Parts: sequence; structure tokens; C-alpha cells
Amino acid sequence: MGSEPQARKENSSFALTGTTLRVYRYIFTRSEPPGIHDVQRGLELSSASVAEYHIKKLLDNGLIRESDGGYVADKVVFENIVKFGRWVFPFQWAYSVFFATCFVLLLTIMKPAAVNASYLFSIVIDLIALGFSAYEGVRVAKLIFRN
Repeated sequence: MGSEPQARKENSSFALTGTTLRVYRYIFTRSEPPGIHDVQRGLELSSASVAEYHIKKLLDNGLIRESDGGYVADKVVFENIVKFGRWVFPFQWAYSVFFATCFVLLLTIMKPAAVNASYLFSIVIDLIALGFSAYEGVRVAKLIFRN
């Protein structure tokens, strides 16, 4: 019984469902630490006590911490994301941009005078890689940005 709180803190993903997940996402994506009323207004919660309840769950699980009159994400639970200030995007988008750039280069600068099998093969492989990275990027973005 005494080890239960420790076990809960080690498995912090259990608290990230429903409104608690929405509150974590909101805090995670802010460049300035939001307070309880900011979270309530930003997520259109019914009262400040609802926001406070979910913030307390996140604090108890070590996912956020209090800072400068607000709360900041202390742990990153979303996998494969990049955060620059307030901008958050899936890391797979970087791969998508890379493969799209390669595709454009293949069609313009690197296009041979006579199209051959290796050129077509490189285009097909690039499009497959672009498709997979774009699909994964959209899948991760839905997890991060859904309400």
C-alpha cells in the first residue's frame, strides 16, 4: 500500500485520458505558463475547480510543475515531437519535408535525359517514404492536437 503512490508516479500515462489529457496538452503547448483560470478559459471548462482537479492529477503524477505563477510540462509524454517555443509539431513532418524536397529535386535538377529504370525506382521509393512519413506525421499530430 505504501508503494502505490510511487508506482503511480512511475506509470504517469495512466492519468492522461479525457479532460486530463486535454489539460496536459494545453499546458504543454503554451510558451508562457498558464494558470488555473487560463486553463479553464482556454479549454472552456465549466469551472476553475474542474481545471484545478485535473492540474492536481498532473502535478501528483509528476507530469507538470508549478512555475512563475502557472504550470509547465515537466515531462514529455508525446513521442516523436519537436517543440520550438509555442510551436509543436511531429518529428515525422521533418522527414516528410525531406522526402518532398528529394522528390522535387528528382523531378527537376536530377532528371536524366532519358528516363531509365533506376530513375523510376528512385521516384517510387521516394514517394513510398514520403507517404509513410506523412501518414505517421498526421497520426501523431492527431494525438497531439485533438481536443
